[in-house]
Amino acid sequence: MIQKIKIIKSLIIIFSLIFTFSANAETVEEIIKARKALFSKNYSTAKRVQALSSKGDFDRAKELMIEMSENYKTLLGLFPENTKEGFKTESLPIIWEEKDAFNALMQKSSDNMIKLTSVIEDSDDIRATLREFMWSSCKACHSKYRMPH
Repeated sequence: MIQKIKIIKSLIIIFSLIFTFSANAETVEEIIKARKALFSKNYSTAKRVQALSSKGDFDRAKELMIEMSENYKTLLGLFPENTKEGFKTESLPIIWEEKDAFNALMQKSSDNMIKLTSVIEDSDDIRATLREFMWSSCKACHSKYRMPH
């Protein structure tokens, strides 16, 4: 009887480890997919911001800038230690090695989008203003923290 209880306990431990590993793998996959989707969304939104700003539709462009700012804040929480590898992540290990610098860049990107809402309408050179406050953040992240392709 004691032997059966030990076997049952061992099976319970094994099944819980398997379940925990499977649940963790799904969570890691979901996190990686979520951050990839947000970066992709920010890129397509940035292109829309540029098009709208160039046409003088600043109200709609500003709504999108605020959306991008919020996306950058969300990204701050999508790089836990257990998401360094797998699921076709294009993130480089330097993100976790220099986590404070990476987080600062995400925060700066968010802040820059808010600043952009206040300067875009008065800009003499919309393209240069977008480059300074929006596209430079994309470039800074891609050049240091993303696999080249």
